Amino acid sequence: MHMDFKATAPAQPDIAFDDFLKVDIRIGTIVSAEPFPEARKPAFKLKIDFGPAIGEKKSSAQITTHYDLETLVGKQVAAVVNFPPRQIGPFMSEVLTLGFADEAGAIVMFSPDQKVPNGSRLA
Repeated sequence: MHMDFKATAPAQPDIAFDDFLKVDIRIGTIVSAEPFPEARKPAFKLKIDFGPAIGEKKSSAQITTHYDLETLVGKQVAAVVNFPPRQIGPFMSEVLTLGFADEAGAIVMFSPDQKVPNGSRLA
């Protein structure tokens, strides 16, 4: 299934609030970032600390246009933590790091504008 995440995509159908609450979106801090040359599309392998309740999780993120490996460590990001893990080539991605496409389709990560505790859930 193709998903269009650009600003021109039409709004999705209404969902019940209880369905939205099932999506567990948390803040974590990137503790390591590595190249992912085996990925079909340019991506980085991230390890993100979501605090003691969830721990550290891995994510493949197609964020190579706007981010350098050296600047990612220490950055807080939002991710969905309750999707099943997904095999991406030789890498198991455990969470979906959230971002928005810019005008050219490159992903800009979703981050809080102030530091919050790792593991904080979207309220």
